[in-house]
Amino acid sequence: MISLSGLNDAQRQAADTIEGPVLILAGAGSGKTRTITYRIAHMVDNLNINQKSILALSFTNKAAKEMRERIIGLLGKKKSRGLTMATFHSLGVKILKKQITKLGYHKNFSIYDSADQISIVREALKHFKAGKEFDRKIIMSKIGKLKNQGITPHDFADSEYFDDEDPYDHALLFVYEYYQEKLKFYNAIDFDDILFMTVKLFTDFPEVAKEYSEQFKYIMVDEYQDTNSLQFDLISALTSTHDNLCVVGDDDQAIYSFRGADITNILSFERAFPGAKVVILEENYRSVSPILELANKVIHQNVNRRDKTLWTRRQSNVKPYLWAMGSTEHEAEVVADEITKHQSNGGHLGDIAILYRSNLQAQPFEEIFRMNQIPYTIIGGQKFYEKKEVKDIMAFLTVIYNPKDQLQLRRILNIPNRGIGTRTLEKYLEKGEQENISLFEALHQYPALDPNREKNIREFTDIIKKFKEVFELHPLPQAISKLLEDIDFFKFIERQYDSAKQVERRRNDVMFFIESAERFVKYNGEKATLKNFLEKLLLQDNQDTEEDEDDDVRKNEVTMMTFHSSKGLEFDTVYMVGVEEESLPHKNTIKNGEDISEERRLCYVGITRAQQKLIMTYAKERKIYGKETPRHVSRFIIDLDKEGFFTHQDRTTFGHMSEEEADTYKKDFFASLMDNLNDDTA
Repeated sequence: MISLSGLNDAQRQAADTIEGPVLILAGAGSGKTRTITYRIAHMVDNLNINQKSILALSFTNKAAKEMRERIIGLLGKKKSRGLTMATFHSLGVKILKKQITKLGYHKNFSIYDSADQISIVREALKHFKAGKEFDRKIIMSKIGKLKNQGITPHDFADSEYFDDEDPYDHALLFVYEYYQEKLKFYNAIDFDDILFMTVKLFTDFPEVAKEYSEQFKYIMVDEYQDTNSLQFDLISALTSTHDNLCVVGDDDQAIYSFRGADITNILSFERAFPGAKVVILEENYRSVSPILELANKVIHQNVNRRDKTLWTRRQSNVKPYLWAMGSTEHEAEVVADEITKHQSNGGHLGDIAILYRSNLQAQPFEEIFRMNQIPYTIIGGQKFYEKKEVKDIMAFLTVIYNPKDQLQLRRILNIPNRGIGTRTLEKYLEKGEQENISLFEALHQYPALDPNREKNIREFTDIIKKFKEVFELHPLPQAISKLLEDIDFFKFIERQYDSAKQVERRRNDVMFFIESAERFVKYNGEKATLKNFLEKLLLQDNQDTEEDEDDDVRKNEVTMMTFHSSKGLEFDTVYMVGVEEESLPHKNTIKNGEDISEERRLCYVGITRAQQKLIMTYAKERKIYGKETPRHVSRFIIDLDKEGFFTHQDRTTFGHMSEEEADTYKKDFFASLMDNLNDDTA
């Protein structure tokens, strides 16, 4: 039996309420993951609810993995079997794999990434004659937003989102339809299509929605404040035959509206699901009391929110610090100096995080950290699976699995170089259109269409066909290694780069990719197929940490990231840098006269990452695009400083030194100055 006695009263109430709709309002650091996992374990072990009827949805693979590991720790592997713990998108892929033929696609569809998407948009814009240049990324972003609102190409013109006076919307009318037609021709979908098409499937075929609703009789959703309209529709479909829905979230941490998240989903939960029980988790297990007092004061200034006040048993006399800095460079120097002292006193660098509103603010810290040999890592840099050589290998694997994937096929036609130029490619594209066949089929059936390249084309198509069988008969790592050997991939890398260091780095990336396949086989056993491996790679979530980042290494590195990237993380010491007007709140929000509630929530998220020590900094002058600009402390904290929430320090001169250190510094400085003045060569 699973005991709930280790939970506090509110957590226990949430874990023990199983039937009907439940809203768990979980404040920052209030133990929501513990509550959810105990709730699931209680359902299985104490109430004998069938594991296969339980579905737990989260937003990131990391969160789903953590939940799974905790439940296994409570129930053991045997009793945990059958539970479905997934991200929204991985669930969507699982459903589409079985049902996508109803929407006119083949089961072996591909999932396109952003580079593939941009390629189709570029192609579409070439056919759109407007006498005007359009930014492909803006067009792609608009398509994504329309999909997340559930709007099809045919519905766009009549929707509230279409502006007849906006040239981009007229381009979008053409590109969106062209884009979707091309995706279907390639038997591919994009990341936004996963939920878009799953909801369409449930809408067009209610019997399918009913089937899954009857299968998953108990549904839990984590981070509910981050759901968008499509995810709400998906949840509604999955609960069409019952009302056993438990959602967990915190409206005070709703910071992803730019991704389409709709805070009204959590604010109006009881209207959408009548009779819902609301449980509020307010005891915080992360931060000391002065940090929570500051966080509460900041967020209580928002009007449209659920009433909750965080509290903790962890008392402290150390208030958060508010440091006034002289300039951008000075801010970085002082923070670096403090971190060096922390390290020299035996402190761990992994205990420290530097948070900022924009990635542009990271550069001065990178420079000073390099100069002072302070190890650091930046969350939000280039992802491992976005590196060129890794994408090349993934393209080969994708084409082996789905030869109709034209974009990936075009990527690897000359890897290594086969001399297949634009003219040759156009011949085969025309042949494919004439015969109504894919590009691969045209290459395979008519290699002699270009006699000068016939041998190379035959070799290429033979490799794809050969390795379709190899991957069916051999484990993933061996099959990938054999593929790279057959196409001389390492020699191809050597020819691409002049520097031995660059070649070594690229080779290491390839070896790590093979290692990731080995881990996939280790953890998935018989399910470690090429199809499942590709799905896992293509569903790498933006909020997940990289697989090539070692936790042991991170213990010896300062972590730098934006406020958005920090949600869900915690650190002993947090530096919130650049807490200024036009940064937090952001200048665009101020300029456009928008509601600043989300910017205040962003400030709240930053504050609640700190466990023991919080330092906020602002510069009196900051270099912006090469120009020194006067700055002012953020409106979110300017009044709080007067109320005694901070230990205020003006560190624009010698503020970061003790009086004794400042005196010594001045004496040394003037002594050095006098030496130079007395030196004839100076």
